[in-house]
Amino acid sequence: MKKKLTLSIIVLAGNEAEVIADCLRSCLFADEIILVAANSTDATVAIAKKTVPKIKIVQTTDEYNKNFSKWRNLGFRQASGQWLLYVDSDERVTPDLQQEVHSLVNNPASNRHSYYVIPRANFYLGQRVRFGGSYPDYVKRLFRRGPFKGFKGYLHEEPIISGTFGYLKSDFIHLTHRQLSSMVQKTLVWTQMEAEALYRAKHPPVVWWRFLRMMATKIWQRLLVEQMWRDGTVGWISVIFEAFDTFLIYARLWELQ
Repeated sequence: MKKKLTLSIIVLAGNEAEVIADCLRSCLFADEIILVAANSTDATVAIAKKTVPKIKIVQTTDEYNKNFSKWRNLGFRQASGQWLLYVDSDERVTPDLQQEVHSLVNNPASNRHSYYVIPRANFYLGQRVRFGGSYPDYVKRLFRRGPFKGFKGYLHEEPIISGTFGYLKSDFIHLTHRQLSSMVQKTLVWTQMEAEALYRAKHPPVVWWRFLRMMATKIWQRLLVEQMWRDGTVGWISVIFEAFDTFLIYARLWELQ
C-alpha cells in the first residue's frame, strides 16, 4: 500500500541560485518538496534538482514579484500532503521549527487548528534585527489541506481557509534585504503596486505636505516608537529606506492622479 504523504513543502523562488540549496536542505524533513520557479533564468532549477533529486518543479513566467497568490496556488495544486508548509527561497526552516512542525502534523490529537502562523527572525544586510517591528513578524504558512483552498490577493496575498489558527514557537530564519541593489529593485515594483492600490481606493489628491507628514510618521514609528535605532547602522539604513519607500508611494500616487 502506498504511503500517505503527511507534509508537503512548497518553495517559491525566482533567480535564487545563491541561496536555493541551503533553503531546500532545510526542507528535507518533509515527505515531498515542490519548487515553484517563477521567472527563473539562472541556475536555480538545476541546483534544486541536484540538491533534491525527487523534487517537483513547477515553472512559470509572468510579471516580476506581482503574482504571489498565483505562484502559491500553482504549488498547492501539485502538492499531495495532508499538511502544506510554504517556504520562500530566502527562508530557512530551523531544526527547532522542523521538530515542531513534524510533531504537530504527525500527531492528530494535538493539531486542533486549521492553520498555524510562524514567527520569523529577520536578517537585514546580513545582520539579525529585533526592533522596528521586525520581530516576531508572524506569517501564515502551515495549513491543513481540508479547510485550505489556496491564496487570494494581488498586493498582499491571504490564505482562503476556514477554522481557527494557532501559533508555533520556533522561528523561520529570513535572510531578507541581502543587498541594497535588490532592495531598490523590490522598491520599484512594490511602491508602484501600493500607489495603484491607493489610486483604486480613491485616495484624496496628494499635496506637498503629505510627503513630509507620511515620511515623518514612518521615521517616528520605526525609529523611536519601535526603537529600530537599537539595531545600529542597519537599523538606521532600514528606517531611511522605509521613509524613501513612503515618499515613492505618494509620488507615484501623485503621478497617477
